[in-house]
Amino acid sequence: MAEARPDPDRLLEQIKEDEARARRGRLKIFFGASAGVGKTYSMLEAARGLQAAGTEVLVGYVEPHGRIETERLLEGLPRLPPLAVSYRGIVRYEFDLDAALARHPEILLVDELAHSNLTGGEPPPRHPKRWQDIEELLAAGISVWTTVNVQHLESLNDLIFQTTGVRQRETLPDHVFDEADDIELIDLPPDDLIARLHAGKVYVGEQAGTAIERFFRKQNLMALREIALRRVADRVEAAARALPAAEQMPVRIAGDRVLVAVGPDQQAAELVRAGKRMADALDAEWTVVYVETPALLRLSEAARNRRIDVLRLAESLGGESVTLDGPSAAATIAEYAHVRHATRVVVGAPKRRGLRSWLRPSTATELVRRARGFDVVLIAAGDHPAPVPASAAAGATGEPTIRWDRYGWAALISALCTLLAFAMYRRFELSNLVMIYLLGVTVAGLRLGRGPSALTAVLNVAAFDFFFVPPRYSFAVSDVQYLVTFGTMVTIALVIANLTASVRQQTRVAGARERRTALLYAMSRELAATRGIDNMARVAVRHVAEVFDCRAVVLLPAADGKLRYPSEPPLDSSFRRADLAVAQWVADHGRPAGLGTDTLPAARGQYLALGEEGRTVGVLGVLPSNARRVLLPEQSHLLSTFAGQIALALERARLAEVAEASSLAAERETLRNTLLASISHDLRTPLAVMAAAGSTLAQHGERLDEATRVALARSVETKAREMSDLVSNVLDLVRLESGQVALRRDWQTLDDLIGSALAACTERLAAHRIELQLSPDLPPVWVDATLIVQVLTNLFDNIAKYTPPGTRVLVSAAAEPDRNFVRVTLDDEGPGLPPGDPARLFDKFQRGSDEGAVVGVGLGLAICQAIVRAHGGEIEAHRLDAGGARFTFTLPAVEATA
Repeated sequence: MAEARPDPDRLLEQIKEDEARARRGRLKIFFGASAGVGKTYSMLEAARGLQAAGTEVLVGYVEPHGRIETERLLEGLPRLPPLAVSYRGIVRYEFDLDAALARHPEILLVDELAHSNLTGGEPPPRHPKRWQDIEELLAAGISVWTTVNVQHLESLNDLIFQTTGVRQRETLPDHVFDEADDIELIDLPPDDLIARLHAGKVYVGEQAGTAIERFFRKQNLMALREIALRRVADRVEAAARALPAAEQMPVRIAGDRVLVAVGPDQQAAELVRAGKRMADALDAEWTVVYVETPALLRLSEAARNRRIDVLRLAESLGGESVTLDGPSAAATIAEYAHVRHATRVVVGAPKRRGLRSWLRPSTATELVRRARGFDVVLIAAGDHPAPVPASAAAGATGEPTIRWDRYGWAALISALCTLLAFAMYRRFELSNLVMIYLLGVTVAGLRLGRGPSALTAVLNVAAFDFFFVPPRYSFAVSDVQYLVTFGTMVTIALVIANLTASVRQQTRVAGARERRTALLYAMSRELAATRGIDNMARVAVRHVAEVFDCRAVVLLPAADGKLRYPSEPPLDSSFRRADLAVAQWVADHGRPAGLGTDTLPAARGQYLALGEEGRTVGVLGVLPSNARRVLLPEQSHLLSTFAGQIALALERARLAEVAEASSLAAERETLRNTLLASISHDLRTPLAVMAAAGSTLAQHGERLDEATRVALARSVETKAREMSDLVSNVLDLVRLESGQVALRRDWQTLDDLIGSALAACTERLAAHRIELQLSPDLPPVWVDATLIVQVLTNLFDNIAKYTPPGTRVLVSAAAEPDRNFVRVTLDDEGPGLPPGDPARLFDKFQRGSDEGAVVGVGLGLAICQAIVRAHGGEIEAHRLDAGGARFTFTLPAVEATA
């Protein structure tokens, strides 16, 4: 059986991962079940051993907590001075990240991985959490040793609370623990730890007694020890699964996928953590799903904004977050579970009881009924569920405002239906009038929403009863059957109102998403059609501002690599006074920063790198009017997609500029080489003649007769003129192509221009017959006389060089049919044009023949073309059927074309 070839893309990806891992520092975590087991002590003891072996070790930050053993181990180890932070009139000391980056030791000791940096002080921290500081140190190539307890892992937060009754506020994402290079478990039996507590080796003073009473109970310590051992065992198992296939033991193929269904309630964070633990136990992929039903769309902005932190929590734990919309959460989740082939759906236990649960079953109950191909796992709510941080709701409004104007329109619709029913009353049955009122409810539901449409339904039933049901103009009912009619009419009207309002809201959501997709396509298409990096940046700002209801700016690097503000005038939607320091950090590290991120979250706006780390082409800054527009995970992903498209367009433009510059450089090099080769060839012959003639005159002048001396002197003069013409042609072409020649136009007659050119070429054309055929009604031409004479002179010079003596030269001219141009034609009876495309004769350094007897570098016709095109005309070359060549060019005969 043939050996399977490795996937080259996977190999390349593996090589890149290995290179990135080689550049990155190593993270070692001393892991324990609780405080006091000896994590910091073990870390310092191991560090002293490495220092004795010659390794550079630096203590970045260690908190002794008054423990004498810890302070003794710190003696002799170099320590980084702490950073003094002023906070509310007091000075606190924190880890100095910038100083650690500047020292760049081999190994840096930083205690308390889950510590929260002091925000709101001066200077402000770059990251809100210490683990984010350590991430930056690792990216800079510095290896870090640190400590953490099991209760600080985010996915175990609820489990620890249920076990110990203490909620841990300082947590870190599990991926930090999972991605550590080394984990060293520091274990201590509960009895020994309690003994250390009583001896004052963990906490001092009253802290020890309080800790024993509240947290350090033996059953708590035993449970924490078990959780820590299990977490380390899970890591060992994960490491075994990560081994190459050839080194792995046969394992069960895991095909599980876990879906976690969350809503805006306070149990959402608990469900996310439970789903994370279940996915880890099953070695399964997991996704957190939030369904925006019509009922949820009616919640207040603050309640809906809770999902921002819930979905971001899921992504921080390594899960995927998805927001869906549908009429029913259970139906939408069940359908999505089938599409994603989920095996387990985690959902909160039903909270409705009694008749309410029967009339309106909960999502969990509906999911159990719809479960086909997946298991439903119910998670009971804790006694004290963890509150979700309200950071996302900073700018949100509270309860939704009531649109009273819509209720006014609802009453007006009911009145209009009544007027229409009055017009139909004498010709139609009452059942037909009911349809008119139901139509009004439908219109209200589609246009005004659920509340106004319900009002329309009630008013319509009342109006129908009062105005049309006998006895009329009274709410009394003569026939009991009408009560059934009223009840049915109200029920149908409310159902229609509810359904149409739901359709209206879902249509708005779907329309908004479709609009965002269309705008992304529109931006990509416009960027593809735009030229110039600055123009692309303005296009990007306009589209991003429109989609995300924000102000935006694209910051591009200057020549020194530092970001600068745009040089173009700002748009109305431009983000003015963006923080260049934050943006520069983003450009240097390739990671987002600012509002809603883990880096510099106090910044006003959010900044995203355009490109990858080390290859950023700029930074996109956005200042949203509503933070929700960029903080929601799907919105954040969409913004990243926009940033990716902008980065691709800017990179394409930059590469195009580099390619154009390279092409121009290559063309200049080719031009220089060709020019040097041509000039050196055509200068050597005149110089040799001049040198020989001068030498002969100098050495034998007295013995030469007068005629010989004159002939030698004449040859020196002729060759010097040829060299002067050659250099003049080169300089003329350079000036013409660089735009340095300003046309001095005036009205000229063509016979005067041709006469001046023939006078300048009298000697060279002495052996040719010149015939003129100029139309008697030739209009004057609007040209620069000197340059057009040069065109004619160059053409006559070519004829003199390449046609035999005695041949005829015909010069003719006639106005074009529209009389806007005059066409000038020169025909000769020479050998004709060389093989190939005649248009190539007008390229630089093209010559009619390869012989060296004819002096020239092939610039004469190129100069002619440049001059004629500068006047707005065209010049062409043709072969004549009877032999010979024809050159024609046009000149403007109207001033408007100048």
